[in-house]
Amino acid sequence: MKLFTHHEFDNHEQVVFCHDKASGLKAIIAIHNTHRGPALGGCRMYPYASEAEALNDVLRLSRGMTYKSAIANLPLGGGKSVIIGDPRRDKTQALMRAMGLAVERLGGRYIVAEDSGTHVADMQLIGEVTNHVSGIAEKCDAEGNCRSGDPSPMTARGTFVGIQAAVRHRLGREDLHGLRVAIQGVGNVGHHLAKHLHDAGAQIWVSDINREAVQHMVNELGAVAVANEEIYDQDVDVFAPCAMGAILNDETIPRLRARIVAGAANNQLAEKRHGSILTEKGILYAPDYVINAGGVIDVCYERNATDPQQIVRQVDAIGETLSEIFNRAEQQHRPTDELADQLAEERFA
Repeated sequence: MKLFTHHEFDNHEQVVFCHDKASGLKAIIAIHNTHRGPALGGCRMYPYASEAEALNDVLRLSRGMTYKSAIANLPLGGGKSVIIGDPRRDKTQALMRAMGLAVERLGGRYIVAEDSGTHVADMQLIGEVTNHVSGIAEKCDAEGNCRSGDPSPMTARGTFVGIQAAVRHRLGREDLHGLRVAIQGVGNVGHHLAKHLHDAGAQIWVSDINREAVQHMVNELGAVAVANEEIYDQDVDVFAPCAMGAILNDETIPRLRARIVAGAANNQLAEKRHGSILTEKGILYAPDYVINAGGVIDVCYERNATDPQQIVRQVDAIGETLSEIFNRAEQQHRPTDELADQLAEERFA
């Protein structure tokens, strides 16, 4: 299995393969760039079909974190980790502690947080053996409302304000009442996003491999359930990918009927050229690492006890950042993801 000639290798500083025989841990930690600070990124647990698939994912995800932290003006670099295994069957306390030891051995170059397949409780186990973990502290606002360290509510909030910015730019409207939105994936982030949209008066179509999660949205919000493979074909205003990456590709883009793609999933473009294809089709694309930066903002400032209201203000500023990208892309006749990359690279190069 090649690394330096891998098509997703992008001058990563460090890639570590981690194994613990006793717990069965098989993991990869990728540190992409630390020019702005230590690499912060979530730990994903997924039953990858092969080690090559896991490597491909961690290389893409860690690069995305560098761009995400830079575009959000955070004092962080980009990194990510993946554990090979089914989180519902293979996850144990011993395995998570072994992952914590793997993080500890990096001496602070990588700070771990939760991601798909891991939760606050898993990060607390990791925190028993390393201080290089975030997303575990309870957060309370000025009114005394508290929540766990789970960053997904802030990821969803940032995605929601990003959708508002995209709707203003492309559809020329301030309110979301009656807006039609198809959400692909209603896990932690997708669930919170659906609530924001419902409260704003939007109509919602949802799909997920977890049928119980879909039914919950139907019962709670009156959402319309859609089969996984049919979510791309819905006659909606906004398509919001909130599940796995690489879902904007040669097969799916021609099927989209939405005028806006704005969702929380990482690495939505299967290939760089797909950003240009969306532009050519007249679809406004909110670059994923810009719109979904709410979570990394949340876990970043958890580490220095920042005022919760300041965190909310910075998450809400995601809408302003996207508006700048949309306007500059339109003026320069360039894809939005290209403009976002340029802004981020100016900050971390």
